[in-house]
Amino acid sequence: MKKIQPKPGQESVWDYPRPPKLETTNKTLKVVFNDIVIAQTNRGKRILETSHPPTYYIHKEDIEMQYLREVAGKTSFCEFKGMAGYYRLQVGDKVAQNVAWYYPNPSPKYAALQDHLCFYASRVDACFVDDEQVQAQEGDFYGGWITSQIVGPFKGGAGTWGW
Repeated sequence: MKKIQPKPGQESVWDYPRPPKLETTNKTLKVVFNDIVIAQTNRGKRILETSHPPTYYIHKEDIEMQYLREVAGKTSFCEFKGMAGYYRLQVGDKVAQNVAWYYPNPSPKYAALQDHLCFYASRVDACFVDDEQVQAQEGDFYGGWITSQIVGPFKGGAGTWGW
């Protein structure tokens, strides 16, 4: 693994902290599925963690929640943020399972994530940060959104678990 040097205006995921940093972003975040804008906001949150592209969280008020249903019994655990639950998404006949996760009771340091969802870019038709369509982080564990402002290499793909 060789760290890519960021150019002016870029961030290296290897400069992100551990434990992860939670920050507010005023960039426009948008999620599209089956020709419907499922979510759009300019008051999102992002998590920055060493070796991972940012994950973006959108408040439920900025999401078309009528298309989402909680997935019963599906959970995962983050040592920093706590226990996560999942949502499925259906627009017309098109369905995406486990498309977004959320923290119903986030740990105190990440309390601002309450009532926010984070979408996997790989499970919807498109996600955008401002006008740039993101690239999904390889692998399906972390769910980061890759833009031209972020450089890696990124953990998540084959052969990266030992980093």
